[in-house]
Amino acid sequence: MARGNPGALALGPGKLYIAVLGTTEPTDLTTPWASVSASWIPLGYTAEGSTFNYSVDSENVEVAEELDPIAVALTSREMNLDFALAEITARNLKTALNGGTITAGSGIVTFEPPDLGEETRTMLGWESEDATERWVYRKCLQVGGMEMSRQKGASKATISCSFKLEKPAAAKAFKAILDVARAA
Repeated sequence: MARGNPGALALGPGKLYIAVLGTTEPTDLTTPWASVSASWIPLGYTAEGSTFNYSVDSENVEVAEELDPIAVALTSREMNLDFALAEITARNLKTALNGGTITAGSGIVTFEPPDLGEETRTMLGWESEDATERWVYRKCLQVGGMEMSRQKGASKATISCSFKLEKPAAAKAFKAILDVARAA
């Protein structure tokens, strides 16, 4: 007798994508991201995959006549997506610093960060290696500190990112598209 559904197991790091706000979102698991919109750009390798965090804060509604709370009121919600980009590129610096200017020169490219207050929000996407999941994060701002360590040996430099999700104007903060095997 089966104790669970092996088809619902999720393995592997997946692939991350970035796009400008308002970019057309995928609606299925098969259409390539670039076919949905050329604005979806892969972010490349990460150090250890990505982590989506979802948490709510609450307060108990208490009355003197009861030991237990008579209700629980949700007071806030926080969602963020964390990862460390393993490719040191001008585009990834622009991703980690919420914008900026990339200029191509003769044999070089330069990057300058945005001025304070000129940060841009972005959309992020994630797809599982086995193509059974896609997640679209509709309005994100990178709020974590950016740190790049340079060390000897096989240690690689990475660009750490922690994107907080904000409520977009006309939709929910995120959408998950799952294979039918993950319905239950």
